[in-house]
Amino acid sequence: MSRIPDADPFVSRAQAVIESHETELLRMPNVVGVGVGLRKRGGAQSREVTIVVLVSRKLPRTQLAPEEVVPTEIDGVPVDVQEVGEVRAQG
Repeated sequence: MSRIPDADPFVSRAQAVIESHETELLRMPNVVGVGVGLRKRGGAQSREVTIVVLVSRKLPRTQLAPEEVVPTEIDGVPVDVQEVGEVRAQG
């Protein structure tokens, strides 16, 4: 698994954008988490730093209202939606 370099200035930028938009993202259907991570393409992790929006399941755009669609970019930072399934606390 690739690791994001701590000194990457893009990480700080992405984190600042998350702080500004996390609440609205978490209100969207099926969104269960938001963070800084690496884009996945075809199931493989790339080296591109993005805002990762974790969803319990991806839905076709046709099943979402326009305001429910996660944007592909926020404030100039790319966004990658990744399906993770249902998130449950372990205890």
